[in-house]
Amino acid sequence: MDRTILILYGSETGCAQDVAESLGRQSRRHHFKTRVMAMDDYDKNQLIEEKLVLFVCSTTGEGVEPSNMKHFWKFLLRKNLPGDILGDLECAVVGLGDSSYRKFNYPSKKLYKRLLQLGAKMIAPRCDCDDQHYLGLDGALGPWSNQFWEIIMRKYPPTIPIISNDILYPFQDHTNNVQPSKQRTLPGEYDLTVKKNERITASDHFQDVRHIELVSSDDTFKYEPGDIAVITPQNLVADVDTFLEFMGWADVGDRAIKVSAAEDHTLPQHWPSVMKFKDLFIYYLDIFGVPRRSFFEMLSYFTLDSNHTERLREFTTPEGQEDMWAYSMRPRRTMAETLFDFKPFSIPHNYILELFPQLQPRSFSIASSLSVHPSCMELCIAIVKYKTKMRKIRRGVCSKWISQIKEGDTIPRVRITRGTMTLPPANEIPLIAIGPAGTGIAPMRAFIEERVFHGASNNVLIVGCRHRDKDYYYRDQWNQYRDQHQLQVITAFSRDQEQKIYVQDRIRENSVLLWDMIENEGAKVVLSGSSNKMPEEVAYAFKQIFMKEGKLSAQEAEEYFDGMIKSRQYQEECWA
Repeated sequence: MDRTILILYGSETGCAQDVAESLGRQSRRHHFKTRVMAMDDYDKNQLIEEKLVLFVCSTTGEGVEPSNMKHFWKFLLRKNLPGDILGDLECAVVGLGDSSYRKFNYPSKKLYKRLLQLGAKMIAPRCDCDDQHYLGLDGALGPWSNQFWEIIMRKYPPTIPIISNDILYPFQDHTNNVQPSKQRTLPGEYDLTVKKNERITASDHFQDVRHIELVSSDDTFKYEPGDIAVITPQNLVADVDTFLEFMGWADVGDRAIKVSAAEDHTLPQHWPSVMKFKDLFIYYLDIFGVPRRSFFEMLSYFTLDSNHTERLREFTTPEGQEDMWAYSMRPRRTMAETLFDFKPFSIPHNYILELFPQLQPRSFSIASSLSVHPSCMELCIAIVKYKTKMRKIRRGVCSKWISQIKEGDTIPRVRITRGTMTLPPANEIPLIAIGPAGTGIAPMRAFIEERVFHGASNNVLIVGCRHRDKDYYYRDQWNQYRDQHQLQVITAFSRDQEQKIYVQDRIRENSVLLWDMIENEGAKVVLSGSSNKMPEEVAYAFKQIFMKEGKLSAQEAEEYFDGMIKSRQYQEECWA
């Protein structure tokens, strides 16, 4: 009997990859020959040869598939594929999402439906993991994975007992002494040089926001307004040196190693086959992020104190999720700090890639127009800094790195992806751009710069922030456009007066103008910012305008707004 399973994942932030690799470890314990890889790293033409495949995919943006799944998904959508092409395939689909978003788990639901259309047989019900569950993703994933393996073991019974979770499964060696080489820049990626890294909030303002300018010498470098820059951060050298000293690995930090994945895994294409041991932690592995459940699971095999082992394993059970949350997520305790709490331990080098997750790229809305800034890309990035429950000042991994980059530094492997918002199809169509607060102004700046460059002057910017003099980004540029009659600016400074004022208040105040632009001129509305209550409150403000100025009923206003979304006249890009 062929006991082979392929686990394919689509992951934007690393969560789906972590789930896929965890399922891969479970598979090895059940004595399956297992392969785990990103969907776009897999040879799609081999799919018809597979017998058993488990798909894991997350959701990004407003129901969009992850970037490392896009080519695979496009292949499945080909119209010339026969309806029974996957007739020999048994599979299951796991979706990761957040039910607070309108398009909850859309990629996994669409994938599930398309696989069925191509003749695949579902061996288990679809798993819809919800980050809103009180146990997080594990609320659905835990029970589902138990059911999945029960089904699999009945269909593919093993000839030897499965490996208990109390036992560390054998693993191949990862390291051999050789000469190091540099990471690879792949097609579609650009190495950009830092031209400017400037704080644009007042020095006495609590939030540090940076305006960053990056330049390219590549003739093929291009992007469109609304596009996203995908950047992978690095750990600081001094922090890594301290970490290696604590781990007892400082003496091998400069040693060249050859890195290879287990036979059932693939390494990212940009990784060099040979690197310095310390470079593994500077450029590729996340050691200062908050640990996920799989980290505690793996660490439990390396602790030398039985009490620590027991506690770590409790964290991985459904009953221990609240304790794990209180220990790691609530205080934002890092993996490095967790290791300190659970010493002594002994971690063999060949398990490093199993224990520590990869550094994941971060996505930033581009804040510039290439027409206005040739060969240059500008970003507006907030430096994440806060005090934890442990009363420690904490900065995000990416923020810490971004805050110290300087002119002349190279940002490697920057990738450009399409955003969820686009310009109006013609310059004659008005634009209503809404940046409620913070770095949500970034794509609005790109849109307005591009529009002004091409002579489009019917633009309205509704911008919100706390204080006019502290965090009103790009104020001088907006004033210049206003004075040149290229932009109408409507501001909402929430803390400059006793009564707080937000963009939704300004929307209602300007109901006559906005209704005329939308109804009579077909204006396009774009919104960017936090995904908490803001998008709903802005949407409600527009519906109120439709009822007041358009004399629509509540139901008609709802239908009018839905029509704008379907026709892409109203677009938003919001994040948690």
